[in-house]
Amino acid sequence: MDGPDFQRLAEIEVDQVKPEHQGFTLTGQGPDQAEYRLDLHFELPLDARTRTVLGELLSHAELTISRRAPAAPLTALRARRDRAHRS
Repeated sequence: MDGPDFQRLAEIEVDQVKPEHQGFTLTGQGPDQAEYRLDLHFELPLDARTRTVLGELLSHAELTISRRAPAAPLTALRARRDRAHRS
């Protein structure tokens, strides 16, 4: 996932998985000792068995958070213009 377009922000080992109405809240600590939280929501309802299995899988996960560097304003305008011309 990392490459010239993405900047790695944090690697987090999941410490806690809390089931929510339609998803989970994952919390963990990064190497910078900061606490991170990720809210994960599903568009469809989860039955009890699926929720249990997903919760167990997620509790053993590690997260890598990366982001794409924002494009320069002129580059973003050109890309938007090009997409409009293709439509």
